[in-house]
Amino acid sequence: MSVQFTILGSGSGGNCAYLETAEVRLLIDAGFSGRQIRNKLAALSRAPEGLSGVLITHEHSDHISGLVGLASRLNLPIYCNRQTREAIESQLRIKINGQIFETGHSFEIGDVQVDTFSIPHDAIDPVGFLLRTPAGRIGFLTDLGHATKLIIERVRSSNVLVLETNHDVQMLQDDPKRPWSLKQRILSRHGHLSNEAGADVAEQIASPDLRHIYLGHLSRDCNKPELAHRAVAGRMQKIGATHIGVEVTSQDSPCSTFHLSTLPRPGPIPDVLSETFGQTATNIPPAPSVATPAVLGQQTLF
Repeated sequence: MSVQFTILGSGSGGNCAYLETAEVRLLIDAGFSGRQIRNKLAALSRAPEGLSGVLITHEHSDHISGLVGLASRLNLPIYCNRQTREAIESQLRIKINGQIFETGHSFEIGDVQVDTFSIPHDAIDPVGFLLRTPAGRIGFLTDLGHATKLIIERVRSSNVLVLETNHDVQMLQDDPKRPWSLKQRILSRHGHLSNEAGADVAEQIASPDLRHIYLGHLSRDCNKPELAHRAVAGRMQKIGATHIGVEVTSQDSPCSTFHLSTLPRPGPIPDVLSETFGQTATNIPPAPSVATPAVLGQQTLF
């Protein structure tokens, strides 16, 4: 069985992705209503009742609103750090089946190893993920104001990358709906990545192993899909990384399912990419050792 990955929707109003392996069926974030998530899964001939759990990056509503239906009614395991669990329960006024991990540690859910790491964003304890599946590795970098060297190294081995390109800087600065204080927050080092900042991150992560980039969390008012695509795809073209597909996600409709087992074998490294990759791939710190936190407990995942 191939590993299947689908962005169910991504934008400033809701974010949710679906990962299926031979052993687990996971959501990454649940930022749509329970009914919307059910409908999006139904398009894949799946249902929330078959989920093994939900991974949560942080507690903002566009990443957790669906937990009211999913968590309280189905008692699904919700994988998050302790501070995020407390924030979720306070905001949504529900109790969740919290499976707590410590940020920076790794743990396993069935045949998926989840590497976690801290990201700079204006949430309580926001995290990014590297999901190590039997068929490949999927990196999640959404909702961050900038990418540190540690973040880059944590997702450098990704075959598939979900990367924030939230706004076009000029469109944000010109937007009449947002007060200057909000614009400053979005543009800050704990805000959101712009198209060009996302392109900078993609250039640093680009490698022969990276095959596909999803551009996520686009603002409805302060970005356009063509601008985000032009920034990142143009940068990949510039550095010779033409083997990397670039796809803009939508908040309203799922992307086509990506089958990781069909990842093509990397060809020769283009000269420009080889030089770039050779400069940035040195002195990579080892990933944290895999250790399932005791607080997760033992349970059967399906």
